[in-house]
Amino acid sequence: MTVQGKPRKAAIAAWIGSALEYYDFFIYGTAAALVFNKIFFPSSSPATGTLLALATFGVGYLARPVGALVLGHVGDKFGRKKVLVATLVMMGGSTFLVGCLPTYDQVGVAAPVLLVLLRLMQGFSVSGEQAGANSMTLEHAPEDRRAYYTSFTLNGTQAGQIIATAVFLPIAALPEEQLLSWGWRVPFWASVVVAVVGLVIRRTLEETPAFEREVATNTVARMPLAVLFREHWRDVLRVVVAAVIASVSTIFTVHALSYAVNTMGLERSPMLWVGVLANVAAVISIPLWGRLSDRVGRKPVFVGGSLGCAVLMFGYLWSISVGSYALIFILGIVMFGVVHSATSAVWPSFYGEMFTTRVRLSGMAIGTQVGFAIAGFAPTVATAVAGTGPESWLGVSIITAAVCLVNVAAVATARETYRVPTAELGRRDMARVGG
Repeated sequence: MTVQGKPRKAAIAAWIGSALEYYDFFIYGTAAALVFNKIFFPSSSPATGTLLALATFGVGYLARPVGALVLGHVGDKFGRKKVLVATLVMMGGSTFLVGCLPTYDQVGVAAPVLLVLLRLMQGFSVSGEQAGANSMTLEHAPEDRRAYYTSFTLNGTQAGQIIATAVFLPIAALPEEQLLSWGWRVPFWASVVVAVVGLVIRRTLEETPAFEREVATNTVARMPLAVLFREHWRDVLRVVVAAVIASVSTIFTVHALSYAVNTMGLERSPMLWVGVLANVAAVISIPLWGRLSDRVGRKPVFVGGSLGCAVLMFGYLWSISVGSYALIFILGIVMFGVVHSATSAVWPSFYGEMFTTRVRLSGMAIGTQVGFAIAGFAPTVATAVAGTGPESWLGVSIITAAVCLVNVAAVATARETYRVPTAELGRRDMARVGG
């Protein structure tokens, strides 16, 4: 394969693998918002059942830091490819088993316990997915197009959300009895196909030239985590704080859907279509933002996207509170599909460029997954703090805006890396290298 062809193949493989992986992850979020409160927590009040169901979505994020430690070590010591294959096996298996679970009425408290255990396995798996795919694409990419190529990982993530939501559209239209008895299980059973297709694709990937050079020169770190926390602890902390921007995604995907359907009584199907169309817009926007970042820098694009989300979340949740489907569609697509995509396009390259090849996968995995663990509980925290009433949209919007400003502060303290040569990334004297 030509030198030019390898970056494309890595980007395509990352896109497809991430789409398949995050299909599994997001069908859980949709089911948590629409179904799980009724079949796994029926003895609770409606509000408490919704809160508990959303908490199981957040539980998956608890396993992410643990998975990041393990899979980050594996990826930096044994190669990116091994991580990318392992994550699909774990995710596909755990998701299929969720679809096989008995309900609370059938086995009692064992049902939600098993649900939480499988959600923990999902979180462990996904912790290495993005960091592995980002490392693979970044280390294959031309130096002047790193953001463009790495953006395909997050582009695939959005595509996975499209597929997950689209699969739930006909399921959500089923009569309530069929939805709660067997309909919700179908998307989870489909993960078998996801896992098989993903494995075929991932097994054809070549290891990155950067990692192969480390192997050839015997410079692979024996204990990548020790090197990471000794030499890059500031960057790990910076990524943790910056990564809470993922709260915008979890609020949009999970909380807003639950608020619209369970609190405001809006129809399920139109709200699911908002997610589909917003993610279609994101699939188009993300590579464009990535290309812009390669030209003007990571920080301007990232900060602009974060500030835009801080403002637009107020409009989106307010539009749900007044029941205006036109405004819901317009603001949802603009906020999540276009503006939030600026952050999604930039962080795969920006975070990865903070670390050397020796610790890149573990640095990205640990930093992002701790931050994402915080973001994963954003719907639960927002619901608990702001309440579940019609006026709760304002409190949730304020919480989201505060999170966005925290992200901006973290990004502002980082070094600009878009002109730094790939071989020099992560060096302590990096500020004197490149632009």
